[in-house]
Amino acid sequence: MAVLNIHERSIPAPAEAVGELIDGLAGADDRLWPAPDWPRMRFDGPLAVGASGGHGPVRYQVVQYLPGRWVRFRFSAPRGFHGFHEFTVDPADGGSRLRHTIAMRLRGPARLTWPLAFRRLHDALLEEALDRAVRACGGAVATPARRSPYVRLLRLLVHR
Repeated sequence: MAVLNIHERSIPAPAEAVGELIDGLAGADDRLWPAPDWPRMRFDGPLAVGASGGHGPVRYQVVQYLPGRWVRFRFSAPRGFHGFHEFTVDPADGGSRLRHTIAMRLRGPARLTWPLAFRRLHDALLEEALDRAVRACGGAVATPARRSPYVRLLRLLVHR
């Protein structure tokens, strides 16, 4: 089963400012990742090609990194996630566009765990991260992300 999952947001700030958010991922002053409400993104060293880590049960390695513009992570867990996720920033209409993409093939148990749990949790986390990005760059979020009742239930079950 193939998955292509994209979340993006227009941000009223130059691409350089938004790119700093990508560069700060998993750092002491990470202004993009929505921690502590979600498991923190952590690596075994600074954000650089070869760094390994992840968040919660999702594990990955940095396989490509262009500071201020793009970082790509290759999945190593959960079992059955074969592919990558990435953050990119591009100039757009007087500001910039921040995008997160997952492209992967699902095998084995992931064919059930992605659609039943991981996708919904991922979508909620990413929308909250994009809200943080807008605020971090001085913008206002007209309609903040809200967790669905299903996402709230999944979080209760996971955090027992």
